[in-house]
Amino acid sequence: MVNLFSTFDPSTNIMNLSLNWMSTLMCMFMIPMSFWFIPSRYSFIWNNIILTLHKEFKTLLGPFNHKGSTVLFISLFSFILFNNFMGLFPYIYTSSSHLSMTLSLALPLWLSFMLFGWINNTQHMFAHLVPQGTPPVLMPFMVCIETISNVIRPGTLAVRLAANMIAGHLLLTLLGNTGPMLSSSIVSLLIFTQILLLMLEFAVSVIQSYVFAILSTLYSSEVI
Repeated sequence: MVNLFSTFDPSTNIMNLSLNWMSTLMCMFMIPMSFWFIPSRYSFIWNNIILTLHKEFKTLLGPFNHKGSTVLFISLFSFILFNNFMGLFPYIYTSSSHLSMTLSLALPLWLSFMLFGWINNTQHMFAHLVPQGTPPVLMPFMVCIETISNVIRPGTLAVRLAANMIAGHLLLTLLGNTGPMLSSSIVSLLIFTQILLLMLEFAVSVIQSYVFAILSTLYSSEVI
């Protein structure tokens, strides 16, 4: 079990230096300088993705959004996507599979939204605790339920991302460990299954970064 979870251990030391967290910023060093200066198909595709996300986030934030607020969520999407994608390479620590990483993204965002909402739109925030059309008898219970659902938001954001990243990697590791005990004909089937799972993991890494950014946008639109 120790070997199984070693890829998710942030305290792996190389020459007494904890270098696992370096994978968080490794993607920035892997992008060549020519990507930013010389137009190419890759930069064209990425610009189209950013433009699409900008339009979608702008729609979700509504007409009262502050200018440039979509940049925050696009940057968040890009950062999580790069980290999830880097975790698919062998022997690279997946930082987004650790709660200390995902909580450090979700908690400051949620706290800033809450502070902004309660300071600037106090009446709206109180009104949001009781959904429209709630019977007077159920109002105290609805306030409790809405408060709890609001408080657990950063936790659900962090756990969702970390759990999805861990699940796929563990499945790949478990299947890979059974390889030496199988015959050559079944190993070929195992490799094919691993490739399919890797493709699924690639899709999950994109989807989870999109879900994290979209939910953060929706939470911020509620306090504007």
